[in-house]
Amino acid sequence: MINGGESFFMKGGSSGVLLIHGFTGLPVELFLLGEFLNRKGFTVLCMRLAGHGTDENDLMRTTKDDWFNSVLDGLAILRGACEKIFVVGHSMGGLLTLKLSSERDVSKIVTLAAPIFIDDGLGLRNLPPREFCGNACIVQPRKKLNDVPQAANEVYKKTPLVSVHELLDLIADVKKLLPKVIAPILIMHGEDDHTAQPRSARFIMDNVGSTVKKIITVPNGGHLLPLDENREFVFEEVLDFIRS
Repeated sequence: MINGGESFFMKGGSSGVLLIHGFTGLPVELFLLGEFLNRKGFTVLCMRLAGHGTDENDLMRTTKDDWFNSVLDGLAILRGACEKIFVVGHSMGGLLTLKLSSERDVSKIVTLAAPIFIDDGLGLRNLPPREFCGNACIVQPRKKLNDVPQAANEVYKKTPLVSVHELLDLIADVKKLLPKVIAPILIMHGEDDHTAQPRSARFIMDNVGSTVKKIITVPNGGHLLPLDENREFVFEEVLDFIRS
């Protein structure tokens, strides 16, 4: 287990927040948000998604269904402790949040930098067909982050190509499911996101079935909204939305 890869649970009141981390990410990336919400009285759970927090070979053996099953496990655990459930997902966790809301009853949902459209600079046009990916991986560089839990820098250094295909399949699934999402939703996206194109937020806004929906563009925000320098703005907006 990578340091920071462990699921975490913070006991609070009868309202719970399920946090869902992103593709190749770790629960610790949402730890600061979890602490913030817990201080405000919420019970918080962040599950480690299958294939994450260990090594690339484990990720290679998992599918989008395995990741979603991890989310369902988290929801079941939190329902045992809380009367009301909110769900907040970052990046691919935002996609899983949307899928969860299309299939399960939750009070409100928040997506942070959910990737309906991947930035062209990541080179997806060069991704080989799945049958030719084998055990191949690509190097996944990420600059070291400061003023965050040290374990948040312990991400996978390589990404299996077959796992990228699973992510793209999940995106395709979620696009079709958006009309079934009816929970009140807050959609947040950084204006300087170079991983998930900012137009992803507008696509979600225009296609969800929710009647209560709000979109916020984070000024100077990148992809890692829960760890960005302006994360307190993100945290406060999430809190205001789920409390309202």
